Amino acid sequence: MPTSAPTRKTADERREDLLAAALTEFAARGLDGASTDAIARAAGVSQPYLFRLFGSKKDLFLRSVGRCFDDIADRLREAGAGLEGEAALQAMGQAYGRWISTDPRRLQGQMQCYAACGDPDIRDAVRAGFGRVVAVAEDTGAPEAAIQSFFATGMLINAIGQMGLESSPEPWAARLTRGCLAPEGS
Repeated sequence: MPTSAPTRKTADERREDLLAAALTEFAARGLDGASTDAIARAAGVSQPYLFRLFGSKKDLFLRSVGRCFDDIADRLREAGAGLEGEAALQAMGQAYGRWISTDPRRLQGQMQCYAACGDPDIRDAVRAGFGRVVAVAEDTGAPEAAIQSFFATGMLINAIGQMGLESSPEPWAARLTRGCLAPEGS
């Protein structure tokens, strides 16, 4: 009985594999601490092939930054579909909170993006990506003050998640997180 040869992945498929592996590595170690060798191994390619596809570690990080914010924008857009104004923002916030709690790499990767903003190219990429996320919130038609509150609460949720405050026994942490992590009325 003839056996079929394994299907080779295209360069685009390998790029996707590398971006997924990069998210994990950059989220855990940041731009400077991440290993391109570890990323390549996790994606099942050689390190020279990684550089052929992305050029440099910084270029891979920049693409990872773009992907990070595109994924956030997509997740928020899906959560708010069919809703408007503050109802859309509430649905978006709940979806975001569930997402970062079930896949902590997402939050850690985002925090590494902000931490690397000392580099002007990375800062520009983070600003552009964050702008795309803001545009999704603005598309809900919610008032400007509600959108500002949405992002302020979101950043607080990011800090809460990074510090593990949602399970902290400290009274100040409970006061700070109350209302942030659960939808109103629950």
